[in-house]
Amino acid sequence: MKILAIAFAGVRMMLRERSNIFFVFIFPLALILLIGAQFGGGVDPRIGIFLESPDDDLASRIVSELQGDDRIEVVVFDERRRLDLAVERGFVQAAAAVPEAGALAEAGVPVDVEVSARPDGIGPQMEAVITSAVARVMVPVSAAQFAVEETGFPYSEALDLARRQDNRPAITVDASTTGEALFPSTLGRFDLGASQQLVLFVFLTALAGSARLIQSRQLGVSRRMMSTPTSIRTIIVGEGAARFAVALTQGVYIVAATLIMFRVNWGDPLGAMALLVALAAVGAGAAMLMGSVFSNDQQAGGIAVVAALGLAALGGSMLPSELFSPTM
Repeated sequence: MKILAIAFAGVRMMLRERSNIFFVFIFPLALILLIGAQFGGGVDPRIGIFLESPDDDLASRIVSELQGDDRIEVVVFDERRRLDLAVERGFVQAAAAVPEAGALAEAGVPVDVEVSARPDGIGPQMEAVITSAVARVMVPVSAAQFAVEETGFPYSEALDLARRQDNRPAITVDASTTGEALFPSTLGRFDLGASQQLVLFVFLTALAGSARLIQSRQLGVSRRMMSTPTSIRTIIVGEGAARFAVALTQGVYIVAATLIMFRVNWGDPLGAMALLVALAAVGAGAAMLMGSVFSNDQQAGGIAVVAALGLAALGGSMLPSELFSPTM
């Protein structure tokens, strides 16, 4: 019972520390949200379109060609300025400004479609999608222009004939993964970030608890406990249990909060809990070691942060270890 009382006192001290409201309860979830929003799956590709002449048939065909892909959302803007602003702010990954293409094509003038894309994320891929769609629409136009130039055939009739003859077989591409995929297809948007931050913050919170052990020694709490009918073994086990309970509280909170807020899939509950208990035990052991070696709590707290962040970086809690070079 004395061991549990010491452990409960350690958890209560952690909860009473006002700074822990942010660092223990808010900061981990904020990081998981940020990582999931930035690098997680579930990206919705958007392409912006501005038509100088909305009634132009050729421009409308370009829009229809892009809208034919269900995986892409096409947003039509009524002002060029708003289109450029949408690309700059990341509302769309790529954009195209289409001139009055029909009149230009009939006059034999090249149709210049201005395409812009963000340099990050899937911007370059969306730029290629726009270019491909424009090329498919312009194939019959090029054929009609060639017919007009070579035979003097009326442009409208030549274009209509070229479109009727444009029955090229579609090219289909089947993508498959050879070997083992880097990340499973069932991985949720926040799953990877949640597991990374769980390891980081459980270990960081446990190491930070080493300062509590030093404070207990400095303030004479340990000596007063030893003056009671309590064995040294009970005190040491109780302090270790306190560090373990603090780390486990941090881990259970992250698991429960991400499960409710972000629908993170933690896999088998028993397996996840076993791993969490093992991680909390490792953190508690490291905290007891640091609390015994260092002489003041400021020294232990500073080294705890550096050690936790450094080990997290090497262990894959900041960048997935699968992305490291073979040397790393």
